[in-house]
Amino acid sequence: MCVLCSGFIVQEHWSDARTRAGEDASTVTIGGAESRERRRDRWMRMKLANVILQIYGLKLDDWNGSKYILRDVKGMTEIVQDWGELWPAAQKLARRPVDPLDPDFLARLKAAGGHN
Repeated sequence: MCVLCSGFIVQEHWSDARTRAGEDASTVTIGGAESRERRRDRWMRMKLANVILQIYGLKLDDWNGSKYILRDVKGMTEIVQDWGELWPAAQKLARRPVDPLDPDFLARLKAAGGHN
């Protein structure tokens, strides 16, 4: 299958999947209403991740609903396949540990007007 056609078929990571009881979380999605819901959920997760990542000078963008692009303020980028790869990539770009539960991080997040 060529690269253009494969862009329409997405293998979902378990953390990205929208499942119903008894369904496998690793499904293949091809367009339609489920694809729109999946993209909306994906956008919301990305928005919340960016609240955390901004403290570290990073930004996450969606790439065609199948991957993420993580950027730092200097223009360095990492292509992130799924949430399992996000935090190690963030630590690599930030050049320091990225721990959303770190008390210093939570204080900076609160001071920046982020979520509690």
